[in-house]
Amino acid sequence: MSRRYLFTSESVSEGHPDKVADQISDAVLDAILERDPNPARARVACETLVKTGAVIVAGEITTDAWVDLDELVRGVICDIGYTSSDVGFDGSTCAVMSLIGKQSSDIAQGVDREAPEKQGAGDQGLMFGYATNETEVLMPAPILYAHRLVQRQSEMRKERILPWLRPDAKSQITFRYEDGRIVGIDAVVLSTQHDPDIEYNHLREAVMENIIMPVLPKEWLDTCPADNIHINPTGKFVIGGPVGDCGLTGRKIIVDTYGGMARHGGGAFSGKDPSKVDRSAAYAGRYVAKNIVAAGLADRCEIQVSYAIGVAEPTSILVET
Repeated sequence: MSRRYLFTSESVSEGHPDKVADQISDAVLDAILERDPNPARARVACETLVKTGAVIVAGEITTDAWVDLDELVRGVICDIGYTSSDVGFDGSTCAVMSLIGKQSSDIAQGVDREAPEKQGAGDQGLMFGYATNETEVLMPAPILYAHRLVQRQSEMRKERILPWLRPDAKSQITFRYEDGRIVGIDAVVLSTQHDPDIEYNHLREAVMENIIMPVLPKEWLDTCPADNIHINPTGKFVIGGPVGDCGLTGRKIIVDTYGGMARHGGGAFSGKDPSKVDRSAAYAGRYVAKNIVAAGLADRCEIQVSYAIGVAEPTSILVET
């Protein structure tokens, strides 16, 4: 008997408030790693909160680099597309507040080492890496195509092909599986922020033709019932971004990994330097899993590693195929 099931993953656009926060935190990290004369010794744990007219950047940073935080934050927000109060948020005029201190010396004494291979983990925790051969990039199809939908939404907006689009958007796709293999798509959800004067039927048709159909493979999309394709299902999405919802760094950890197809240790990625194993060990786990699948040794592979703070070697390693 075949095993049939549905599996769903979601993604969010660069203009989603949580992703705005992630991008600001990562921009701070990137600037420090680029400008610090000894980037291997830089320590960054940067968190961001965005809400109507305001950005708060907080955390612990130890570096010899100088970063103009105000200019950096405003640049990220404007690059995303929040450049006017008409769209609900303006990177040029919003308030930017910094609440940044140095990394605790108690942590530093267990992490910093002269030899890189002796560097201790910045915290305890467990991390996962995963790969599957169901797509060419060895990622699960639900999260891959959910990402591609919001990436396409951003392209259509920035290239002015659909000029009434605004930065905030979310996608969600349900795939139909039989015996572990994809046989079709069962549902598609795409919610995109838009200008107030766009008529709903025109929006729905344009999104279908310019975003959904070019992204999703025809042989799968054709299996999806028309009633299961939900485009802005509330009928209106004008208020979005940090005005519509408070954004925080690290609140989209499943979007950032495998869409729920693999397990997650709970730690976020954004704003963390490589001493934070939440990020670096998860990346290493993905690298190992991907090579195992790419070599044809398994159809799917999940790696778990765990660490103790201040200890260089993992406390455990698990490989499941």
